[in-house]
Amino acid sequence: MPVLRYNLMKYLFFLIFSMAFFQCKNTQSMDTENVKIHAFRLKPNQDLKKEIEAFVKKEKIEAGWIMTCVGSLTQSNIRFANQPEGAKSNGHFEIVSLVGTVSVNGSHIHLSMSDSLGKTTGGHLLEGNLIYTTAEIVIGESRDHTFNREKDGSTPWEELQVKTKKN
Repeated sequence: MPVLRYNLMKYLFFLIFSMAFFQCKNTQSMDTENVKIHAFRLKPNQDLKKEIEAFVKKEKIEAGWIMTCVGSLTQSNIRFANQPEGAKSNGHFEIVSLVGTVSVNGSHIHLSMSDSLGKTTGGHLLEGNLIYTTAEIVIGESRDHTFNREKDGSTPWEELQVKTKKN
């Protein structure tokens, strides 16, 4: 029964991800047999962004996405929309959402967190987000694709480019 439940969960994650992520101009498809799930835990005082990037590099993930993350922070550093610099805060924060694409070729991650009164804020994840007690992270990986970040003329920034690997 646990294997069946795992396969069902894997399929549902694939289905949700493919509907949400690949419904864009640069549409790609994905075979569930070529999806790998990674799970790991961060401990107190580790840097959330640095550790995710190190894990992605160690596992050689070329096309990944953050499936879920729960945990807490004692220090945050995020960049709010359309701002040139990050905003740092100290205290105790719950990670209520961590989303984004990850790749050895560049990542784009957003963090939402709440304070002790439940006030929630979020923005672009920068270095300097230090774990308080834990961060439990699950990353999905497509073995059929490569994510790159390149200027494509649609914006002034390097944006996600999804490419299918040739077998």
